[in-house]
Parts: sequence; structure tokens; C-alpha cells
Amino acid sequence: MGEAREARSRTQVKREMEARQALGERLIELPEARVERLGLPGELLEAIRLARRLTKRGALRRQRQYIGVLMRSLDIEPIERALAETDHHRELEKRRFHRAECCRDRLVEGDQSCFEELITEFPQMDIQHLRSLVRNALREAEAGKPPRSSRLIFRFLTDLFSSTEAPS
Repeated sequence: MGEAREARSRTQVKREMEARQALGERLIELPEARVERLGLPGELLEAIRLARRLTKRGALRRQRQYIGVLMRSLDIEPIERALAETDHHRELEKRRFHRAECCRDRLVEGDQSCFEELITEFPQMDIQHLRSLVRNALREAEAGKPPRSSRLIFRFLTDLFSSTEAPS
């Protein structure tokens, strides 16, 4: 074990410790439920909870360093994988959201090619219901009413996009 430590330079060791501390800081920012699902040791979990409650900068800085010290003894690969997977899912959700938003805007503007694209991609969807929502959204916009149907179109599209694993 001594040979393995000597093979790494002090700079490399310092970078690794900084990376572990940065990962610990990221864990502080995560919601409590997500942190609990990671299966972290109790001492680290308590240190993270305490860091969330601290308001003074110096105390928080010391707590972050302490979390970094606790992280040194852990295998951080599973934690990094879990966070990367979560980030990937969040990115997919963001893409679906933007796609639904763009598609809704195109539909409300009267873009018929958007209808055709949706029918091609999702032949099982209820096209009559969607057309009805678009007509209602146009009427609401002309009358200056709140965009209720536009919101319903958005919900319809997000449900449609998330119900299938269609490429986005």
C-alpha cells in the first residue's frame, strides 16, 4: 500500500481530495431523500445534514472540509454513477419539457407540419382531442382569456412524450 501512495504525486493526491470534497459539497445541495437513497454511512449522512443547517461561512467551510475527510475513506464511484444517472434523467426531462413547449407553440400558431410529425411519431395518440385543444387555445387567445387550453396542450404533449421512449 505504501508503494501505491508513493507512485502518486502530491498534486494528484490533492486533486483527488479536492474532487472528493467537491462531491461532498454536491451531496449537501441534494434533496434529503436522494442523499438517503445513496446508502451513505451514518457519520457522513449526519455531517451532510449538519452542513445544511449551518449558516455561518466559517462553520460551513469547516464542515465541508470535514465531509471531504469522511469521503476519503469511501469508494466514490457508486456515488458518482448514481449522480450521473440522475443528471442524465434530469437532462432527458428537460429535453422533453422544451420539446413539448416548442411543439405546443407551433400547434397554437397553426403549424400543420407539427400535427403531421406527431401523427407519424405517435400513431396511437388521440389526434381529435389534440385538435380540439388547439381550436380552444386559439379561441381563448382571440378572446383574451387565460391560456387554459394551451396548458392542457402542454400537459397532453408531456404525457405523450414521457409515455414512450421516443427519440427526442
